[in-house]
Amino acid sequence: MNLYLILFFLFAFATVAGLWGIFTKAGEAGWKILIPFYNLYIWLKIIGKPLWWYIFLLIPFINVFVILLMIVEILKCFKKYGLLEQAAGVLFPFAYLPYLAYSPSQAYHDPKTLKPVRKTIVREWVDAIIFAVIAASIIRIFFFEAYTIPTSSMEKSLLVGDYLFVSKVSFGPKVPNTPLSFPFVHHTLPLTESTKSYLEWISLPYYRFPGLASIKNMDVVVFNYPDGDTLSTKLQSTVSYYQLVRQYGRDAVWNNKQSVGDIIARPVDKRENFIKRCIGIAGDSICIVDRKVFINGKEEQNPGKRQFKYIVHTDGNPINIKNLEKLGITEPPQVYNNGDYELTLSDAALEGIRQYSNVKSIDPEIIPKGNWDPNIFPFDSTYRWNVDNFGPIWVPKSGVTIKLNMSNIMFYKRIIGVFEGNDLKIIDGKIYINGKVADSYTFHMNYYWMMGDNRHNSMDSRYWGFVPEDHVVGKASFVWLSLDPNKSLFDGKIRWSKLFHIVK
Repeated sequence: MNLYLILFFLFAFATVAGLWGIFTKAGEAGWKILIPFYNLYIWLKIIGKPLWWYIFLLIPFINVFVILLMIVEILKCFKKYGLLEQAAGVLFPFAYLPYLAYSPSQAYHDPKTLKPVRKTIVREWVDAIIFAVIAASIIRIFFFEAYTIPTSSMEKSLLVGDYLFVSKVSFGPKVPNTPLSFPFVHHTLPLTESTKSYLEWISLPYYRFPGLASIKNMDVVVFNYPDGDTLSTKLQSTVSYYQLVRQYGRDAVWNNKQSVGDIIARPVDKRENFIKRCIGIAGDSICIVDRKVFINGKEEQNPGKRQFKYIVHTDGNPINIKNLEKLGITEPPQVYNNGDYELTLSDAALEGIRQYSNVKSIDPEIIPKGNWDPNIFPFDSTYRWNVDNFGPIWVPKSGVTIKLNMSNIMFYKRIIGVFEGNDLKIIDGKIYINGKVADSYTFHMNYYWMMGDNRHNSMDSRYWGFVPEDHVVGKASFVWLSLDPNKSLFDGKIRWSKLFHIVK
């Protein structure tokens, strides 16, 4: 268990202990705080709020704001009306609530007996909401944030419908590049297709506060999409703008508004959030041979559950779909006329399906070495790489100087020209950086190589290259809720086994 999780559970325990004592001071049994759902009913009773508040406590994300408001209301029961006092209570409930609960000088007052503060109801609500939004924004930016898994690129480690917390403090929270933005919205205003949720009147440079640890191999990391600086309003980040340009040409992309919409740019912190496993850290060498990944010459030891595609040959009798579900196979199978199946299997599922009596043999799908995929980084036919046979490639490290030439510039030209803000040009076989001929370059940032655990269904570093350190958002810590999008509430929609599951 990492340090962040230990601190999280300690803070959660201290907060619950504080609420236990506050319940007791309010004349309720302290143990009631331990009973899910019922504890919220008692909490509302203590702060004298109507039960219709409970409706909002059941709505994901909205309930976060309501909880913050309820903390403010508890502070008022202890006559804490000052802005700084209420800010301390919301930002540090693990310390402030126990102080109120166990300090003899702090007495609980029934809200019915308190003299009303001279504020209108509208003013009180406005103050509380503004305060809660500011406090929640600070928590979201600098401490942790809730995310959902929208695609299957990280299966089986993370499933579609997983709700997880991402720690900002693990690798150090970064200052937002665009601080003027609509709260709790990433890059586009709700109910619009392309209206920006942020203003670029103030643009802050990259700065990261010290974290609890540095990124290590096999950490599951959330980061801003490196190819997301330029994109189309219709396709967004589902298809890389740069891939479209390579395939159709720049003029065709810019002049095809019916299909791609307008071409826009986004700052780093407003680019789409991706989640992958960090295969290579700065200074590592990465190589993929027949889909086996080697890090500095050693085969990777992945703590997650990798998946690959296989062709399953049967005797003609169909495979029961229910049996596939029992093996945890969630990717839709491709069925061929001869009774063969294309299945995406983890190692455990592979061994399980071998036991079926109608399965004759199983062949892994591996793209042979030398079969060039033009969509694979660095998009150059000199390096005839594909998703299963790739590299070797070196991951840039801050402070390291390398020799530049026409054989390796395609690996690093986006780093030099885009991520690190230099004017890079190649003229008559010579490399110019900021107007001067350059035969070497010193990297200013660390870079990372990210890959999904669902190796044959993941858009990752194999498709767009390195992830700069200023794009790193945080570390995926644990899943707090998991809902199967293909099932109903009464048919196993909640994946109970994944609740409070630590991400590995």
